[in-house]
This record gives sequence, structure tokens and C-alpha cells, in this order.
Amino acid sequence: MPARGKAKPRNSARARQPGSNGKASTGPAEDFDTEQFLTSVGSGRTVATYRPKEYIFRQGAECDAVFYIQAGQVELSVVSKQGKERVVGMLGPGSFIGEGCLAGHPLYLASARASTEATVARVETETMTQVMRDHPELSERFMAFLLLRNSQIESDLVDQLFNSSEKRLARLLIMLAQVGQEAELRTVTTPISQEVLAARVGTTRPRINHFMNKFRKLGLIEYNGAELRVHSSLLNVVIRE
Repeated sequence: MPARGKAKPRNSARARQPGSNGKASTGPAEDFDTEQFLTSVGSGRTVATYRPKEYIFRQGAECDAVFYIQAGQVELSVVSKQGKERVVGMLGPGSFIGEGCLAGHPLYLASARASTEATVARVETETMTQVMRDHPELSERFMAFLLLRNSQIESDLVDQLFNSSEKRLARLLIMLAQVGQEAELRTVTTPISQEVLAARVGTTRPRINHFMNKFRKLGLIEYNGAELRVHSSLLNVVIRE
């Protein structure tokens, strides 16, 4: 069964201090700094750093805050009634998690766990709701993230329904290495677990290992277990019929 406890931030003392009295801005919209609000402590806001594998919140815990990833990688996972766990998302800097509280969800529907060291801001539901109401720019940024994430979820669903495991893995590797919405690909230095890749692709670890070796032999990727370099030629695997 999903855990009901809620992880406590380990070292909130590292949190950056606000510029003035620590409270959310209530001045004119043009004076509001969205990034500063999401990366500083204040009224209804804390910032903490989590170790790899440390839970930020657990499935079934009280859903009372939105979290904003400042640095590092966070994985979302769900546990079924049969006790089977599956990773359903991998998010990085600039992403929101736990947003269900804004829709009135009483409990978190998934667990959030740091896959690397991650710095995450926690904003209480009431604070987030009030500031979004007072400052449309924050609301617009939040909605833009939700629309992008919804689009990615839809793409993942299409992949699961129509694409082979090999093609789904190729697409996932490109997403991990992609810089923003640009075509440029970067080297991913974060260790990537084949178990996590298997869960995201919807196949087994041996098949992931087989596909990774195949991509490597074809010169589509360079992977040594610690770093992943994706070459643009891998796009051919995604776009070919």
C-alpha cells in the first residue's frame, strides 16, 4: 500500500533568504518577480535540498502544497493496490509538482522522489492560490507548464498505443538530452537507471539493455552508465515509419 507519511525537508536551513520581510509580494503586478517568488523563502514558502532517493512527498500524504524544482531531477511514481510501483514522470528544473492541491485534491496521487540531489521550493496551497490571483504572470507561467506537461503525457500515451518499445526509448532519450524546445542535444551527465527507463518505456530491463547496446553499436548514442551523449542521428529512429 502507498505510504501515508510525508517527508520532511532535510536541510531547509540552506534556503535562500528573501529580499525584504519574507512575505509574498502584494504590490503592483509590474513589481512582482515570479522567479524570485519561486526561489526564495517567505510567508508560506520554504526551500530545501533533498538527497538522491529522498522523498519530497509520498503518495497518499496530505496534499497541501505545490512544489517547484529549482535544481536537480525528480521522479514521480505511483504504487498500485497490489504494491507494484511504476515511474510515471521525470521532471527537472522549472517544473511544478504536487499541483493537485490547487484542484482540491485532499491527498497526493503520486510520490515525488529526488533522483539526483535536488533543490525544491514548497509553496503552501493558500499562498500559491492568493499570489496567482494577485499576479497573473505567475498564473500564466503555471498554466504554460501544465499545457506543456499535458502535451507530453498525450505524446507518451500515443507512443504506448502505436509505437514499438525501441521507438519509445529513442524518443525518451532524445527528450532527456534535448535543450528546451530547441533541436540541440546535450550530454546527460546524470546517471540513468535502466529500471527507470524500462518503467517509462513500458518494457523490461533486458530489452532496454538490448536497445541501448544496439543504439551504441550503430553510433546513435554514447553511454557508459554515467554519461549519455545522444547524437542527432537518433532522430531517424523516431521519425522513420
